Amino acid sequence: MYSVDGQDTVIERANVPGPDVGAPLPIILADEHRLLLTYRVSEPDPDWDGTYVTMATAESHGLMAVVRFKAPTVHMFGPPNDEAFSGHPLADRGLNPYTVAEVHHSSWIRGLERMNSVHPYHNRERFLEHKRHFVFAFHDSTFECVAHGIDAQLIRGPLTSALFEMMRLLRQEPR
Repeated sequence: MYSVDGQDTVIERANVPGPDVGAPLPIILADEHRLLLTYRVSEPDPDWDGTYVTMATAESHGLMAVVRFKAPTVHMFGPPNDEAFSGHPLADRGLNPYTVAEVHHSSWIRGLERMNSVHPYHNRERFLEHKRHFVFAFHDSTFECVAHGIDAQLIRGPLTSALFEMMRLLRQEPR
């Protein structure tokens, strides 16, 4: 994990599908040059009266997001979950559970730049150019990455449909 200073600003990304609050079932697929994330998307039931729950599994049909990260640099996947979310270093900056956000003036990116500065040909401006910090806050975990951007698409079906789409995207050239 990283430490934050007074510069980090969290902006919620309303244009990226929000994760299901109960069972988003996130999966990542990555190699050195490509990074993909899939998860169940929140679909409120207008008829829900609060008297029942619906269990979601990998075989359940629903709306799935498939997110491709452009020129990924680094990612991490794990704690905190929604019950310990106040322990996340960006929680007091406006980062909330069950959301997708971008961190402007990211301490994590600035720390990566400092780490890379020992390279004999390091160029600070070129290193920082286009780097963006994204956070996906799920029910049981949090996914964060630094990349140049993201493309998100929606697929309706079981989790396997999203996995097939991830495999198709993985076969494409890195972007």
